[in-house]
Amino acid sequence: MLRSIRNSKWELALFAGGSTAVVIALLYIGWTRWDGQIPNPKWWMGWGVALLIADITIAYRLGRRTERRIDQLQLAMKQAASNNWNVRLPEIKGDAFSGIYRDFNLMLEKLESRMKLLQQLGERRVLEEVPAHEAAVLEERRRLARDLHDTVSQQLFALHMASSSLPKLMELDPEQGAKVMQQLIVMSSSAQKQMRGLIAQLRPMELQGRTLPEALDRWFPDFCRQNGLQGTLDIQCDVALSEAMEHQMFLIIQEAMANVVKHAEAKTVRLTLGETESQISLQIEDDGAGFRAEQVRAGAYGLSTMRERAEKLGGDAEIVTKPGAGTRVRVWFPKF
Repeated sequence: MLRSIRNSKWELALFAGGSTAVVIALLYIGWTRWDGQIPNPKWWMGWGVALLIADITIAYRLGRRTERRIDQLQLAMKQAASNNWNVRLPEIKGDAFSGIYRDFNLMLEKLESRMKLLQQLGERRVLEEVPAHEAAVLEERRRLARDLHDTVSQQLFALHMASSSLPKLMELDPEQGAKVMQQLIVMSSSAQKQMRGLIAQLRPMELQGRTLPEALDRWFPDFCRQNGLQGTLDIQCDVALSEAMEHQMFLIIQEAMANVVKHAEAKTVRLTLGETESQISLQIEDDGAGFRAEQVRAGAYGLSTMRERAEKLGGDAEIVTKPGAGTRVRVWFPKF
């Protein structure tokens, strides 16, 4: 009840009704003192109630129209906040909101124009970065060397040390030797997963001569099969993407899928490429172990790199995860 009363149309109606009732009461008192006689109560009650009802009805209708205008503006603001730059408010004349609607539409037109320009500049920048590819390759080799040393190399060293002592241990204590053998199996499996992840990052992902959906149709099933994943590819995007956007999305997919192999311990993964009236969206979801939210905020698991790639073209990226509930990577770009 209170929630209904507090909205704008009822507030205006109640205020108008209360004001009218006060005015009628003052008129009644003034008439009585000026004339010296008490007027007919039925007559005063009749036209007073009629005036009160009419005033409340008019105020309610005006309040409802104002509230509808405000709701339209709020909905348009929410859509604009969701990167839907195509939203526009209807043109109205002779209304208190006509100027606000016109200014809002003008603001969105300017923002849409600037976002288009930013996306074009981002695409140009991506294409201009190609000459710096050799330096990036060199830096990537250094990073992979560090990763190999920190992960696979140390695990192989541990495998070598344990396996070297295993024959003698089997002679002295077969039961303990069987435990060490089981540990060697687990360590070798972990090293294999780490190596698969590194290979996935090294594997070239060529787009030359193919669109992004065509490349994914060919690459994604092979990647899942080679890494023991059950993959589902869902492409619902018919719009032609720019070369720079396809390039950035492919690199983001590579980063996300490598993370699935290295960290997720997942069995299934789903890649979805879709579109709405205002966005191009990419989502990669696995059923793996997940991780803590603070690790996402700290920039782990490549979120900062993926977000940087998306922001180059006016987009954004997020990771939704929690321990034991898998991980979902979502990336989106505005569509003009």
